[in-house]
Amino acid sequence: METAVGSAVGFLLENLLQLIKENQDLIRDAGSKVTKLSDNIELLKSVVTRYTEKHFENETLSTLAKQIRSLIHEAEDAIEEYVYYVALHRGKGTLDKARGILSHNTNVRAVSRKIEDISERVNEMYIMNYVIGEEAFRMEQFESVKARGKKPKPGVGGKDKVIGFQDAAIEVIQCLTGKKLDQQTIPEAEKHETELKQETEEEQKNDLEQKTEFEELEVVSIVGMLGLGKTTLARKVLSDPVIEYEFFTRIFVAVSQDYDKKEVLQTILLQGNFFENVTELNGKSIDDLVKLIDENLKNKYLVVLDDVWTNDVWKDLKGVFPDNKKGSRVLITTRNNSVAECSRSKIKPYDLRFLYAEESRELLRTKVFDENRCPEHLEEIETNILDKCKGLPLAIVVTAGILRNTRENKEWWDKVSRGVSLRNLKDDGQKQSDMLIKMSYDHLPYELKPCFLYLGVFPEDVEIPVWRLLRLWIAEGFIQQAPETTLEEIAEDYLRELVDRNLVMVGKRRSNDQIKTCRVHDTLRYFCKKMAIEENLFQDTKSSDKASGSSAISSIENSRRLCVNPFFEDYIPTDTAAPRVRSFLSFSKDEKTLQKDVCSNIVKPFRLLKVLDIKSIKLVGRFPAGLSTLVLLKYIAMNTEFKILPKKMSSLSNLQTIIMDTFYSTLEIQLELCKMTQLRHIHTNASTTLPKCQEQSLMVNLQTFSTISPDSCTPEFFATTKNLKKLGIRGKLGPIVQMNGESSLFDSLLRLELLENLKLHNDDVTCKLKALPLEYKFPA
Repeated sequence: METAVGSAVGFLLENLLQLIKENQDLIRDAGSKVTKLSDNIELLKSVVTRYTEKHFENETLSTLAKQIRSLIHEAEDAIEEYVYYVALHRGKGTLDKARGILSHNTNVRAVSRKIEDISERVNEMYIMNYVIGEEAFRMEQFESVKARGKKPKPGVGGKDKVIGFQDAAIEVIQCLTGKKLDQQTIPEAEKHETELKQETEEEQKNDLEQKTEFEELEVVSIVGMLGLGKTTLARKVLSDPVIEYEFFTRIFVAVSQDYDKKEVLQTILLQGNFFENVTELNGKSIDDLVKLIDENLKNKYLVVLDDVWTNDVWKDLKGVFPDNKKGSRVLITTRNNSVAECSRSKIKPYDLRFLYAEESRELLRTKVFDENRCPEHLEEIETNILDKCKGLPLAIVVTAGILRNTRENKEWWDKVSRGVSLRNLKDDGQKQSDMLIKMSYDHLPYELKPCFLYLGVFPEDVEIPVWRLLRLWIAEGFIQQAPETTLEEIAEDYLRELVDRNLVMVGKRRSNDQIKTCRVHDTLRYFCKKMAIEENLFQDTKSSDKASGSSAISSIENSRRLCVNPFFEDYIPTDTAAPRVRSFLSFSKDEKTLQKDVCSNIVKPFRLLKVLDIKSIKLVGRFPAGLSTLVLLKYIAMNTEFKILPKKMSSLSNLQTIIMDTFYSTLEIQLELCKMTQLRHIHTNASTTLPKCQEQSLMVNLQTFSTISPDSCTPEFFATTKNLKKLGIRGKLGPIVQMNGESSLFDSLLRLELLENLKLHNDDVTCKLKALPLEYKFPA
């Protein structure tokens, strides 16, 4: 663990100091007050350093940490409010400035007084913390935690390898196919079956023999407690060569606790590759979707329904799957025995066992040391830890994450061994799992804590695009700049470390082994959401919040980051400001179109907004009023019917990421990009045209532009974007990729020495492009 500022409180203090540093020009007139506040924050930080790295172990320190966090947020609000007024005033024309000077001065003076008051309270907090905190610190006699060792290399040693359950996979495959598989591949340890296990196998064998027509549609269930590995086993089975050979169509659908029938049906059609994207299905009713599934599931198929919670869910879905008399199967995973029995046809549900001792040991060692070995001086403690984990994969994996970064330290292993306790595993699995996750979370370096908790804003069981996650982390202020490295590289390191600590699972990898998508176990996601509320990191709304509208108002007034999926309109106040909200997010799986009057006012209440990600919501009508006044905005992701991004948005000088999808094939960007010096990434789904930049200044931070029109691929554009790493070009490409030497495109591309990814999308069906010229060699 970091000892410099070892807590989320310390992280907030660092962020506040960084905010002051970044906006020195704008807060110059309040210089003395801000300087005093900054000095007092430095004093407070020096005290926080001494004990807050373990405030979670002491009630007194925990209370103080919450008080500090609240005060820091107040200071941040005051500084950002001051920056907002000054930046807005500077962006006005001369006449408008004159008209608004009195109002502006009044606002600025009020905020200045607020900053002065907060500064005094910070100083009082410093004194109080010194007295109370030092006393609590001495009483607790906290043990020191050895600093983290060297970061492990990314992508090493079987991080994605599935360990154990070879026999379980074979048995489930036999249930699905009705064929006896070769048992020689099962490790010796896995043949140590109990009499009960032998009886269960015999019953399943009899079940198969008694079936008269194996070609009928059958349902197979895997049942087991939380964290036992049901999803892992289902994915292992789905990717097995035998299954790939037997079943023409293979589909995996995460059902989960937040069951939505329409989403499940859409996922089946998309996973089966019957449709390319969800927009083709958005207008379909549930009956329409069921009909499409019936029409498309003509061949032998296997559909996995992962994490089914209730009998009602299965009853609601069972009529969806057509019996095409070709031996198709539905495989269900569930924690609930009654669901397994309810869905059962002729095959007995498969009760997933706990890991054998040999499997548990291999899993722990592989997750800690990247190979199946353990130093001799740790073997006895290793045995104690494994005895307490009781063969539960989730417990072993989370514990391994705690051990990994001090992997050879006997004192640390002893401490972890004393902390692991799963006495009432079967009776209270959720509580015990939460305890383990909390232990792992508490020992995260302070800079990783908000990054981990933030994963809770994404919907359950989704593959999270890594590029999007990293952009959000950066915009939210979770990533601190370091010398000679980019924010994106630091963010990638953070993600790899969370993967190494087994708190994040890898979904897909790129050809260069970089992580393309990731996901979070639902138990970990539940913990993130619960802890985020305690830390006031974000508020995630639920459908139950709609009851009276009071919950929505409370969330708007008190939340700094608001994640809204259902009942989106309730969280857009028409006559109330929302000065605390810094991030407004919506990651609904089902796209929704808002009414025009709601679209026009969507950002009006959120004047201090930094992150706006509402790409799952379709905006129609006019450009949202007030969007160009969000001078603190760093990240914007929208799904619109706009053909133009107007020039007035150039006032958003803090923008880092623009993600803009439009209904049209083209998008005109009128922004003065050369003046938007913080801009790092531009993503659009349309062929984007740019204005000629009057100032030929280098856009040093711009790393991504996807996609730009061929007409805008000028030598001047490439001359100002020398640091591009990812470039997409879309449109009629014929004129710019000619092989006759008239085009300067390839010469320009060769000057992009940092370019890593190039995509060319030709929209001209009458012009078939040839291969790129062999004489051009792009940067390695």
